[in-house]
Amino acid sequence: MEVAHGKVPWYAWALLGLALVAVSSGGTLFELIDEAAERETGSEVPPLLLASWRLQATSLVLFPGFIWQWKSTDSSVRSSFMEQKTLLILGASGVFLSLHLGTWLMSLKLTTLTHSLLFVTAHPLVIVFGLWVMGKSVERGKVLGVIVGFTGAAIAIIGGGEESGVSLLGNFLAFLGAITYVGYLFAGRFLRTWMPIFLYAFPVTFFSAVLLVLWSLLVEQTSITGFEISSILGWSSIVWLPFIILLAFGPGLIGHTGLNTCLRWMPPLIVSVVMIAEPVIGSIMGWALGVEDIPGEWTWIGGILMITGVTMVTLTSETNDLGTEE
Repeated sequence: MEVAHGKVPWYAWALLGLALVAVSSGGTLFELIDEAAERETGSEVPPLLLASWRLQATSLVLFPGFIWQWKSTDSSVRSSFMEQKTLLILGASGVFLSLHLGTWLMSLKLTTLTHSLLFVTAHPLVIVFGLWVMGKSVERGKVLGVIVGFTGAAIAIIGGGEESGVSLLGNFLAFLGAITYVGYLFAGRFLRTWMPIFLYAFPVTFFSAVLLVLWSLLVEQTSITGFEISSILGWSSIVWLPFIILLAFGPGLIGHTGLNTCLRWMPPLIVSVVMIAEPVIGSIMGWALGVEDIPGEWTWIGGILMITGVTMVTLTSETNDLGTEE
């Protein structure tokens, strides 16, 4: 995928800002669904089932674009799409996406929205730390950024552990979501160099939704039939449908697809830097809508250090080694 050179049009910046807000709203929307479920049924939606609901609905939104691009794209692209190597990478991307979204939503049940967002968006630190572990050459600025970021994480974990709603397991699951997102990131980077957005996004999203359904069936006692809160198609109930539509069109289509579209006009580095604001915006949304309390001082200190570390890592990236595909 080539990035156009020259002046970035104003509407690209508008789309980037809209995509940032849409992506940042995901955590708050999930929390609102749980609050509505608690009021209606006395219990919350199981996290893996809720993750599958989001991806089922997003798949439906992406499917028309997939059909359109499949019919309009060059035959050589369709041929490459059907190669075994491509299908395996698409499958791997779906596996990583299901693990990323599943562990993140499990973390939301066990820790605060602010802590969850801070740890799940720490994937640039994970990438650089992984490069260092593998003995790859890493710029000094990135190493310093990782040190600052992980110091902030330690402060948030140790000091923030005294805050209401914060748990070590929840923070760990959110960070596991960041680790699995790295795998999803690299699979996407490999394919998106030549594969149109909907040809990539739909099969990955659909396969991930199927995996999350199977995962939920195994561990959450999900029902295959019916439209109740514990069933696979429970999201189509009139109670939850408005929230799921918002998730599908907001974080799903406007957010993630919008970010990929912005790469047509601007380098990935700009997108990466802008996305550092996601934990801040997401937390503010949560506070404004009453699903998140204002965090304590240790979370503020640790969170600022984590965001600073991620910023240092991102700004010292001369190439798109952090990626932005989702």
